[in-house]
Amino acid sequence: MIRSLPTSRGYDWAFQAFIILYFMFLFAPLVVTCVLAFNDSNFPSLPWNGFSLDWFLSAGPARVGIFHDSQTLRALWTSFKTAFFVSIFSVAVGTCASLLFEEEQFRFKELLYFLMLAPLVIPGVILGISLLLTANTAGVFLEESMEWDFALFRPSFWLVVMGQFSFITTFVTLVVSARLRKFDRSLEEAALNLGANRFQVIRHITLRYLRPSIIGAAAVAFLMSFENFNTTIFLVGAEPTLPVTLYLQVRDGSTPMINAVSLLLIVGTSCLALANLYFGRKGE
Repeated sequence: MIRSLPTSRGYDWAFQAFIILYFMFLFAPLVVTCVLAFNDSNFPSLPWNGFSLDWFLSAGPARVGIFHDSQTLRALWTSFKTAFFVSIFSVAVGTCASLLFEEEQFRFKELLYFLMLAPLVIPGVILGISLLLTANTAGVFLEESMEWDFALFRPSFWLVVMGQFSFITTFVTLVVSARLRKFDRSLEEAALNLGANRFQVIRHITLRYLRPSIIGAAAVAFLMSFENFNTTIFLVGAEPTLPVTLYLQVRDGSTPMINAVSLLLIVGTSCLALANLYFGRKGE
């Protein structure tokens, strides 16, 4: 375990084999999925029948590619909208929560911090069911007592946003708090001594220092929202997200278009991760 000590040839072979097998286990399914997106077959599986772009570009009627499938494109747009609003709300609230827990002292701070972490240990299925029952109960109460009908309390786009926001905010808080713990408080004190008010200190010093972590947290929130299924499936209404749509298609019998969608998602998330890495290093 100490790399400076000499090792045997058997250890070196085992170490290299472990690295190869580990990354094969991680990436082999993704490679197979991407390759089958170009398979000239009506089924998303082997054998290989030749190269084809039908599952991307075909307009039908025998085969419908992803760029001509209106249902999948609507679901993709819904997932983008959901992830956008969830990331905006989560970053705003999560950044404020990190400032609260890291810079302020108040009663029951440890208890509230523990409650903030609770969504991390609650299964997504339980969280989705609980949110749905809570929303339905509140909607029925308001409708029966005050005759108010709020669409937010029914399975809908905004209920999905609020449901994902309820637990993704916790991840944003942890990401921003991790960088805030390394912050030099003397910079804030120096700015206050030079005449800046509290708002100016937070805006020009604290938030500028936190910018790489905020960008990274926003990327994490966006990806978590985009791919979420366990919670979303209980809250979705007439506008299903892409993971829910893919689940329904696979359940009823899928085609290699599923592989084409997966390939586009892999490329998109990889580009987002690389951009996040680039801007994160640039901001340090």
